[in-house]
Amino acid sequence: MLTENLALLFERDILRVKNEISLYADETKLWLAVPGISNAAGNLCLHLSGNLQHYIGGILGHSGYVRNRPEEFSQKDIPAKQLIEDLDRVAVLVAKTLRELPIDQLEKEYPEKVFEQPMTVEYFLLHLLAHLNYHLGQINYHRRMIG
Repeated sequence: MLTENLALLFERDILRVKNEISLYADETKLWLAVPGISNAAGNLCLHLSGNLQHYIGGILGHSGYVRNRPEEFSQKDIPAKQLIEDLDRVAVLVAKTLRELPIDQLEKEYPEKVFEQPMTVEYFLLHLLAHLNYHLGQINYHRRMIG
């Protein structure tokens, strides 16, 4: 039940990111820096895609995804259509991985060291969902600031 609920929440919130990206009337503004904001919306979108593909798809789902985190913040001028297509693929990958994850896996230690101390898969999945929503809020704020 928890894995199904997590799959639904990740799908919902990835859809919200897609919606925010699609609301930029001028897609070049996805890449504009705003004073006081560290990252442009396009880079946050790339970061979320890379983060979820790595930690859920690659580590838990064994998808073979290889992350290049520095590129998530250095790439620019990727068309909004491509960002949205990437998010579609991420949503499918995340939902499939979570729905196929054995329920007893949630209580096991997450197989990659991410923070200073060990954590369960369940804890880290909840962290990833909160991380997704944190950056979703930043993207929303960036879009409204750009106008």
